Amino acid sequence: MEEIFSQQRFLALWNVVRDWVSTNILGFDNAAQLVLVALAFGFAAISVRRLQSPLDKLRARPNLGRAVQVTAPLMLWIILLGVLWLAISAAIAMERPYALVSTAATLVAAWIAISLASQLVKNPIWSKLFAWVAWSIAALSILGVLGPAIELLDSVAIDIGQVSISVYDVVRSTLAIAVLLSIALYVAGLLEARIRTSTELAPTGQVLLTKSLKIVLGTVAVLIAVRAVGIDLTALAVIGGAIGLGIGFGFQKPVSNLICGVILLIDKSIKPGDIIAVSGTYGWFTTLGGRYVSVRTRDGIEHLIPNETLISERVENWTHTGSRTRLKVDIGVHHDSDLPKVIALCETSARETDRVLADPEPKCLFLEFGESALKLQLRFWIADAQNGVHNVKSAVLLKIWEKFKAEQISIPYPQRDVHVRSTDAAPRTHRDQAPRLA
Repeated sequence: MEEIFSQQRFLALWNVVRDWVSTNILGFDNAAQLVLVALAFGFAAISVRRLQSPLDKLRARPNLGRAVQVTAPLMLWIILLGVLWLAISAAIAMERPYALVSTAATLVAAWIAISLASQLVKNPIWSKLFAWVAWSIAALSILGVLGPAIELLDSVAIDIGQVSISVYDVVRSTLAIAVLLSIALYVAGLLEARIRTSTELAPTGQVLLTKSLKIVLGTVAVLIAVRAVGIDLTALAVIGGAIGLGIGFGFQKPVSNLICGVILLIDKSIKPGDIIAVSGTYGWFTTLGGRYVSVRTRDGIEHLIPNETLISERVENWTHTGSRTRLKVDIGVHHDSDLPKVIALCETSARETDRVLADPEPKCLFLEFGESALKLQLRFWIADAQNGVHNVKSAVLLKIWEKFKAEQISIPYPQRDVHVRSTDAAPRTHRDQAPRLA
């Protein structure tokens, strides 16, 4: 019975399409209008090719660049619409039929309007999908076959218990979710840009607020879309419980990383721009995502570290409460060296090095009497650890080496005394050393 009902609706749609073709396509006047539409399209295509160079020049202008960038992909259809309107005006003046040309102009105008609206969607795939689906619905409405098409799609349904889901319900819900979710993300983007310019919020607070806005607006958009298409939200309780159970077993790590990311945002232990060291990785903390943080080393390598690692392991934050960092350089000199002079030379070398702060001033401390050398440690402060620390140490050591060389202060090598003991007893031979067998 259901199959016969679907066939009847399909035949009804076919009859509507056949009647429309017979009325609007067949006949001399209609054929002439089709030729006119084809000629208008060819003229528009040629015109777009010749306008390509002037459009590129206009795109470079600061006051017209954005407008040209938006309208350039639609220039073919804009010119075609203008030509069709001229053809309609000429047909009205000559009292000739123009219904087919008017329909083509209406379809082109709908495509231009929908394409402009689809540019609000940031994702290119969703943008194209929205444009084609919306234009298809508009085209069916313009051609007068939207009602029979909806009835045909609504007749193809799947029964799940007491709920019947048709193809029309799927298309309608998908389109509603795409539109409302795009609007929600667009609004979230505007609010995010406003939040980024706020000086009252810390960077971690800005990230937390923007992510929360996206989640809340996205959830609200999906719920409104589901409710708008007539789906009872209470029926989703069982599905939500099953999804929650699946998340609990199959997505433990992603959920754990997501929660850890929220904790990192709340406690403000790290923020974008900090210099951190974790799991043997030292670099700049650049991005905090829902699953991982991005740490970029001076080699330009992005290390994606799970958020859970920053909660469970020890993290060194070089710029947590301030930008100043103290560095230490170990030095060893000969036991016969003039120690006060060596200390003064080391401190002077640090003061003469770029990026080393004068306050607090560098200090060189005598640590211990080593086996081969007198051990000292030079300590100094820098304020820009993000520019590297090993390069500063290298510059300080180079200056110390130059001053030691000029003052003839030696850096000793490890020495060992080897004593050789001899004996008058002759060594035992291999035969004497071998055990005797009974």
